[in-house]
Amino acid sequence: MVKAVVLGAAGGIGQPLALLLKNNPLVTELGLYDIVNTPGVAADLSHIPTGAKVEGYLPENDGLAKALKGADVVVIPAGVPRKPGMTRDDLFKINAGIVRDLATGIAKAAPKAFVLVISNPVNSTVPIVAEVFKKQGVYNPKRLFGVTTLDVVRASTFVAELLGDLSYAPKVSVPVVGGHSGVTIVPLLSQSSHPVPENTDLPALVKRIQYGGDEVVKAKNGAGSATLSMAYAGAEFAFKVIRALKGEKGIITPTFVSLEADATGAAALKKDIGADLEFFASNVELGPNGAEKIFPLGTLSAAEKELLKAAVPELGTNISTGSNFITEASKPAL
Repeated sequence: MVKAVVLGAAGGIGQPLALLLKNNPLVTELGLYDIVNTPGVAADLSHIPTGAKVEGYLPENDGLAKALKGADVVVIPAGVPRKPGMTRDDLFKINAGIVRDLATGIAKAAPKAFVLVISNPVNSTVPIVAEVFKKQGVYNPKRLFGVTTLDVVRASTFVAELLGDLSYAPKVSVPVVGGHSGVTIVPLLSQSSHPVPENTDLPALVKRIQYGGDEVVKAKNGAGSATLSMAYAGAEFAFKVIRALKGEKGIITPTFVSLEADATGAAALKKDIGADLEFFASNVELGPNGAEKIFPLGTLSAAEKELLKAAVPELGTNISTGSNFITEASKPAL
């Protein structure tokens, strides 16, 4: 029995994400929450012949708590999408309050659930959730994840394109570490399961992986951001968490986690990073308790070391922005 909950289920990411979760045989119950349209989305999905019971809730009548009751896995794609010319700082100003309020609801109604944060900017929204949970006395660093899977998905797809055969894409594995925006995204192409062709313009490939979201925003001409690919990536990560929860061993995937989740692994990773960051995306082994083991970065190329050097200060600023959003608001007025 696994109950998955999607917060922001009526949006551009939430609807296809809910569809993918409904189609997963391991999901037996699906709770949907949003500020509009959720009962309709739930009714629509409920006609699909799978074993998952679907219920949709609105804010009225304590809907958030009802949606979260009994949740094992909570996925948060809620928030506004990025539009042309919009920076992730602009996004933060809007989405921070949304994520804070949803995190407060989770802390009260489903404090032991695995929480998967998609809402951008992930580098800052994950620390927001962590600080809210700390205030509520329910923080477990092993059970909080920033979903960076879209960066991994893009890297796999783009490498397969360069290899001239997209059928390779599901088999290509490229570790992507750091964070989930711009320069904080560090693809370790030297560790790709399928080496890129020798004549590849590596800086151009790295930039495409880092700024793939801009490619989508531009192509949609102001009508949205990456929703379908993000829903796919979010579902892929959620499926891995659910499989680990059900006892499957050996599931390793990049995700943005608190380095408190594994003190031993974090010590080696911090040595690789050269900084004492609170959160970082690296390969993580998932288990029934969440993030069981954090892996070091391994051998990096000279170019990747430079990418990491550029990523760390930006990532540190992003993390502080999220944490301070909660801690500064908690300080009494002078």
